[in-house]
Amino acid sequence: MNFTFSKSAHRRAASIAVAIAAASVLLAGCAAPTGGSTGTDAAGAGSLTVIPKSLGNKYFEASDKGAKAAADELGLDFSEVGPTSTGSADQVPFIQTAIQTGQKAIAIAANDPAAVCNDLKAAQDAGVKVVAFDTDTDCRDIFINQATVDGIAQGLVDLTSKHLGTAGGTIAILSGGANAANLNAWVDAMTALIEKEHPEITIAQVAYGEDVDQKAYQAAQGLMQSIPDLKAIIAPDTVSVKEAAHYLSDTPQFQGKVWVTGLGLPSEMATYVTSGVIEQFGLWNPEDLGYLATYAADALTQGTITGKEGDKFTAGKLGDFTVGAGGEVVLGPMFVFDKSNVGDFSF
Repeated sequence: MNFTFSKSAHRRAASIAVAIAAASVLLAGCAAPTGGSTGTDAAGAGSLTVIPKSLGNKYFEASDKGAKAAADELGLDFSEVGPTSTGSADQVPFIQTAIQTGQKAIAIAANDPAAVCNDLKAAQDAGVKVVAFDTDTDCRDIFINQATVDGIAQGLVDLTSKHLGTAGGTIAILSGGANAANLNAWVDAMTALIEKEHPEITIAQVAYGEDVDQKAYQAAQGLMQSIPDLKAIIAPDTVSVKEAAHYLSDTPQFQGKVWVTGLGLPSEMATYVTSGVIEQFGLWNPEDLGYLATYAADALTQGTITGKEGDKFTAGKLGDFTVGAGGEVVLGPMFVFDKSNVGDFSF
């Protein structure tokens, strides 16, 4: 989607990258790959490696902060490692190192669920419990979902529909990584919901900012400049909505003409909301997402749960949770931020 790189070339490049990364890990004596790490590297009685989509992303900095807080409560050895880019195979070396250092659990937000699957299966075969969070994969014991796909789609479409009113209009969707399963699921669900319930709204284009500030800014610029009758942009990831608001704040001619909403961080969106550049956006607490993922990982390693439907566990301050169908645990519904509350949150 928006990539011109052929699939076969992509697979060859990914395979070469994985082979080189694996060799590098072995030659380094199983040292943690470069790219950033906090906590201990040795596996203790309980140990967890968290692998976000990329380091330096404030959303995952918040989720990893929550994961670390839960690990401290549980007495787990904690490591946060990951790439600084979001390529399909960029997380693979970090999974391999977690296996080789004897980690008890991995919590991962996969950039490309298929690209990491073989290595996550290898982790499971080695006795490592695998928790997917933010983005699901087919190679895990449990999935911690920030909210249901339908809940996110409904929340963002409702905000947009309410703003546009019965007249409706032309909108665009600005997403993050084209291979991100959660983002694609939200985009698909929003598209289906609009087609079914809002014939007054037309989606002109789906664009991708690839979770990179500059690329998301340029994508927002392209949408606003190339679609003359554009009324709104829905950006279902934190980088895209921030940069869409950023571009809107830089271009007064589009303010009042193009309405922006999406899933954002209060710390990044507060200025745009209080200045009136945008009105509303949604999200959940990413710190709670990481916190819940850690408690789920500990429950798996302790044998309290196995990931089957109906399993129950307690996640510290968040209370009790029940594993749903397909091994999914849902944090909660989408929360809407506006001028009345955006200053109340620090993440």
